[in-house]
Amino acid sequence: MEKQITALQISHILGEDYPRGWVESLIEIPKKEKFGDAAFPCFALAKSMRKSPAVIAGEIAARLKHPVFDSVEVQSGYINIFFDRAFITEHTLNQVLEDPGAYGSHTFGEGKNAVFDMSSPNIAKPFSMGHLRSTVIGNALANLVEKCGYQAVKVNYIGDYGTQFGKLLAAYTRWGDPKVVEEDPIKELTKLYVTFHEEAEEEPALIEEGREWFKKLEAQDPEALLLWNWFREASLQEFDTLYEMLGVDFDLTRGEAYYTDKMEPVIQQLEDKGLLEKSEGADVVQLDESMPPCLIRKSNGTTTYATRDLAAAIDRYQSYPFEKSLYVVGNEQTLHFNQIKQVLKKAGFEWADRMEHVSFGMILQDGQKMSTRKGKTVLLEEVLEEAVDQALMNIKEKNPDLMNPEETARQVGVGAVIFHDLKQDRRHDIEFSLEDMLTFEGNTGPYLQYTHARACSLLRKGGFSPEDSKTAGGDPESWSLVKMMRAFPEVTASACSTNDPSKAARYLLDLGRSFNQYYAKSKIIGSPTQQENLTLVYAFTVVMKEGLRLLGMAAPEHM
Repeated sequence: MEKQITALQISHILGEDYPRGWVESLIEIPKKEKFGDAAFPCFALAKSMRKSPAVIAGEIAARLKHPVFDSVEVQSGYINIFFDRAFITEHTLNQVLEDPGAYGSHTFGEGKNAVFDMSSPNIAKPFSMGHLRSTVIGNALANLVEKCGYQAVKVNYIGDYGTQFGKLLAAYTRWGDPKVVEEDPIKELTKLYVTFHEEAEEEPALIEEGREWFKKLEAQDPEALLLWNWFREASLQEFDTLYEMLGVDFDLTRGEAYYTDKMEPVIQQLEDKGLLEKSEGADVVQLDESMPPCLIRKSNGTTTYATRDLAAAIDRYQSYPFEKSLYVVGNEQTLHFNQIKQVLKKAGFEWADRMEHVSFGMILQDGQKMSTRKGKTVLLEEVLEEAVDQALMNIKEKNPDLMNPEETARQVGVGAVIFHDLKQDRRHDIEFSLEDMLTFEGNTGPYLQYTHARACSLLRKGGFSPEDSKTAGGDPESWSLVKMMRAFPEVTASACSTNDPSKAARYLLDLGRSFNQYYAKSKIIGSPTQQENLTLVYAFTVVMKEGLRLLGMAAPEHM
């Protein structure tokens, strides 16, 4: 609010040639409090106004007045603005306390759908760390869009179709043992898949055998369908266990196979619009010069991943007319996504421009991409279990009398894994390191959860009840914390608009540090202002808990 007020005031002083939005884009938040709570640099005005930045700053500062400003200073071409701390503190706390669950909410998405294509593991393969990113980034973004008023629709688009399943069927019919597969379906099917690729290097004819099995599957061959259904159901059961651990649910779980009977109408539409062309026996759609043609149907008559994605996009818009459709998939899918979007636009679907690729980097192991076919993967279930075990050891060591330590360890361990991912810029690759992920100090999820629990402990010790809140304030020790809490609505809006949950994660680290500095410097309980202090602490727990919830993490009150 203060930033907008400041921009409006300066814009009004400068005149209509300097709109508020432009002024606001220049306003900075000084790193040191001695330079104010906001600063406006006047250097960009020097040329047009034909004056030095220092003179301009002085002229603007002399006219800059508003009840929210405590004082204004001029320094080296900057206007440094100090806000009224008592007013801001009381106003912020009242906003938080008025409706704790709603603080940081917005209405700009009201009445609009946001559809998410996220997680999307492949059946008959273990849920690896490689699928963690799509799952937790998608879940956090879905929480953020709902915070901003949208109706989020989370779609788990299961990989259950395509030539890789022809390879798996070929492998099973050659080497599979039904009893062994029954005992541990995913582990054994993964072994068969790896074996297929190892053997295919020596016997290339296996690749053609895999293609033939996929043709059988597309033709609804009874044997192929029976095996495929078995593999699919076994996989979904295992996935559900992991989603429960992560606290992630979906509005719709739908595999590629669902679109088997919906692809032909899409192909016909492309044909009717004159977009399909023959290329070496295959059907393709030519795109602009910046990308290769989109393969729609192979020369052997089988469909492609692109065909299914086109059918899925059309089906989603028909089912949930969306304001935006977010595809939370890896950087390596950028070309594919752009092709799909271009085909839909050429076919006349105006809503194609509402589709966005929320790309992210890979989780690497020793600098290399994880690969199921090479047998090189790290299982998410094992990572989560180890994280929970280590959290339990830490809890028993530091707080042996804690009630229900297993549940707290689950919240902390899973939270550590989620936060380690979300604090990163999603576009960058992440080197897998269990040691870094499970460090319970520094810029980690457990640090935030412990800070929240510490604040809850203070509230219990002081016998605080929200009904006894007193919002007077403005003391120097609490100012940084108040400003951080004040920034929460701006952070949620920005993280939503830019599809970047790391903004929320990094904000929570700053918020946690501000609270711990306040805790270290202030006598919270036993001071004449105890009730005001505890009101501030309570407001902090509200914001931290909600911030963690948006990231998909729990906020334990005891640790």
